[in-house]
Amino acid sequence: MATRLMAGVDVGGTRVKSVLADDDGSVLFSHTASTPERPGAGVVDVIVDAVTTLLDLARADGIDGRLAAVGAVVPGLVDEATGSAAWSANLGWRDLPLRDLLRSRFDVPVAVGHDVRAGLLAEFHLGAAKGVPDALFVPLGTGIASALLASGRVVAGTEWTGEIGHVTVQPGGPVCGCGRRGCLEAVASASALGRAWRELGRDGDAETLSLAVADGDPEAIRLWEDAIDALVRVIGPVCAAAGTRVVLIGGGLALSGAVLLEPLRDRLVSVLGHDRIIVTRAALGDRAGALGATLLAMEATA
Repeated sequence: MATRLMAGVDVGGTRVKSVLADDDGSVLFSHTASTPERPGAGVVDVIVDAVTTLLDLARADGIDGRLAAVGAVVPGLVDEATGSAAWSANLGWRDLPLRDLLRSRFDVPVAVGHDVRAGLLAEFHLGAAKGVPDALFVPLGTGIASALLASGRVVAGTEWTGEIGHVTVQPGGPVCGCGRRGCLEAVASASALGRAWRELGRDGDAETLSLAVADGDPEAIRLWEDAIDALVRVIGPVCAAAGTRVVLIGGGLALSGAVLLEPLRDRLVSVLGHDRIIVTRAALGDRAGALGATLLAMEATA
């Protein structure tokens, strides 16, 4: 009997991560490709290409399998009830009926979700939030969004749920991809910090900046502390309202480790007024979204 295969695709701001799993959820293959610049409606072809590549890998390895379901997760505003990719500031689509378009291409059940909520789903089942009923996941990469786990369930209220990256933290500040100024992701994302570092006439990116912070560079420390302050102003009230016990930091900026995590926790403790909160790095790295997409695909066949 042919193996039932589940494909999960995570379309990020810079890379497309995809995994192919069997019916038990065991990952058989993974693949990474560059995301085309502002693909817009062409994201459908991007996802199809990723799944096709995975199936080609399976066939080349002699696996007798058939595609049973596809999970696709994207950034921006996502209406999971209708499977619509409502809007992406960075990747250029609006009101895209993604689930319907993918169903017509694959002729199998398709689940469409938000990349960060899918990442938290994977962390809850497989990673750093396993066994933790209340957590906040904040990937700091090309942009910033969040996902909230409350009483063991990933919260998906409306398409705006989790869009903390577009909260204004610096009125009149840097221009954001959404067209407004001073959004959190225009101040504290990995891409924003790299840009601010280069505007000082320095070479490198956010990783270079974090190394300069560890070395005690005053200008680097100023940029870093401003970003952490901005993050705390947004994350703090969310944690207070939800009773969050664990904050998971993901994305490229999480690679800076204690340089980021320790001062972020210290300032959250100060704002919240208690120390019963853990700030830690997400466990699944850049595969979290794709793994979560695979879990959504499995749910679509249930």
